[in-house]
Amino acid sequence: MSAVGIRVRDLGFTYPDGTVALEAITFEIAAGESVAVVGGNGAGKSTLLLHLAGILMAARGSVDVGVTRVQRATLTEVRKTVGLVFQDPDDQLFMPTVREDVAFGPLNLGVRPDEIDARVQEALGAVGALALIDRPSHRLSFGEKRAAAIATVLSMRPGVLVLDEPSSNLDPRARRRLIDLLRSLGTTLVVATHDLDLAAEVCPRTIVLYGGRVAADGTTPAIFSDKRLLERTGLEQPLSMRACPVCSRGA
Repeated sequence: MSAVGIRVRDLGFTYPDGTVALEAITFEIAAGESVAVVGGNGAGKSTLLLHLAGILMAARGSVDVGVTRVQRATLTEVRKTVGLVFQDPDDQLFMPTVREDVAFGPLNLGVRPDEIDARVQEALGAVGALALIDRPSHRLSFGEKRAAAIATVLSMRPGVLVLDEPSSNLDPRARRRLIDLLRSLGTTLVVATHDLDLAAEVCPRTIVLYGGRVAADGTTPAIFSDKRLLERTGLEQPLSMRACPVCSRGA
């Protein structure tokens, strides 16, 4: 599937306990654009992603994916278009083997059986995990589970890939492989993350959420250079943008 755009207009959502999670969220993402969504705990990042994937429905405002309005009547089409990778890969892997996990999505989309194996091979190859194909999913390392979870979504060939904290709990080598993968995909990419260094490498644009609202939306270098904005929204500059204090003392 080709990359598609996203349009969010005045999106609001309140949880049943009265917690206001999102308030008047508005932005557009062009087809093929890579955008980071950052903010402190409770800023509304995960809630926003769940709306993009149609797991939560807008209480106020609207979400459009391509030409499709996200609502209960369109969920089948939305879930063909938007692939969501959860923060915990164990929420995504539940079949006996990696092969079966990666095949599950296409199978439920009605993909022809003779195409499914090709999709499984393609998706696992894209994440560098083809060797895992017949391994039990529950026996994988965390990094291997993360790769397999992403493959379960790629096998559905989504027009939009949405990831919630994709680098959490990854060792440096697995994190680098993830960054290289995300930069190579060419689909519309929305990444909610606390890892601002990953955001700086992968996403030319960043949206900052604070208190359920959009606090800033702009180019990633401009956002991460604004120290006052970062301090106000509970964030810190990426390590890659900070001067090394040890090096400075030695100069």
